[in-house]
Amino acid sequence: MRKLVLLALVGLGAQLVDGSLGMAYGVTSTTLLLAIGTNPAAASATVHLAEIGTTLASGASHWRFGNVDWPVIAKIGIPGAIGAFAGATFLSGLSTETAAPLMSIILLALGVYILVRFTLRGLRTDRLGRPLRKRFLGPLGLVAGFVDSTGGGGWGPVGTPALLASGRLEPRKTIGSIDTSEFLISVAASVGFLIGIGSEGIDFTWVAALLAGGVIAAPIAAWLVRHIPPRVLGSAVGGIIILTNTRTLLRSDWIDAPAGVRWIFYAAIYALWAAALAHSVRRHLADRAAAAPAGEGDETPGADRAAAPTPG
Repeated sequence: MRKLVLLALVGLGAQLVDGSLGMAYGVTSTTLLLAIGTNPAAASATVHLAEIGTTLASGASHWRFGNVDWPVIAKIGIPGAIGAFAGATFLSGLSTETAAPLMSIILLALGVYILVRFTLRGLRTDRLGRPLRKRFLGPLGLVAGFVDSTGGGGWGPVGTPALLASGRLEPRKTIGSIDTSEFLISVAASVGFLIGIGSEGIDFTWVAALLAGGVIAAPIAAWLVRHIPPRVLGSAVGGIIILTNTRTLLRSDWIDAPAGVRWIFYAAIYALWAAALAHSVRRHLADRAAAAPAGEGDETPGADRAAAPTPG
């Protein structure tokens, strides 16, 4: 029972992050399942089955709050579903001994990308309004879908930063569109896994627990996307993913590092993670303070009003 409650809390927390940042539900949930010894293909299948429900709830919530661009969903979601099915089929054919370290490497790379991308660069918004072309969205969806099913997550970490980096779609619509289109990826990956491995190793009570937490968090996350600082959240999530998957790799048969060596790596990661969080918080506060004078007095949002100079 305690494990089910923990999984529900993980699903809730992962969906809060995913729905407000556009990434990390699958990466976070799969990382936990691998850490407790779940077969890699079964872990990814469990997460994708849960995501069928969470992405449906998240998409509906984002649509309600006006965070969805339907043409973008059509252009990126269909190629993404094809890539996800292919990735699920590929992962299903690998042995556990090969798949576990391989998946941790993919997750670790995604964690590094999330941490560096949001800590150092923040969000780009200077190209808003320019059209996103199918020749860009199609290949992006294909790659992101394949990475998502082989890594247990990756649709958001690959798709969201790419769309944000283009600067052509406002951040809230980027996040809402990626979250909504992920429903197609979840369905395609789940079908691929069920064909490849059947229901073997999939605990449907775990699926239900992850799903319950995610569904509760979906509408909250869709509302938070307008208010939460993505830069800080990206740094926090990236650090968690890096730390957990480094632990998995150092304990794997590929490396099997001594305890002393492992703790040196952990200490270094903790130090870098703390520095990244501190930098992100400073940059967020600096950006907010810089934007405050451009506000319109009483119409400035509460956070900016607090940062504005008090009349003498």
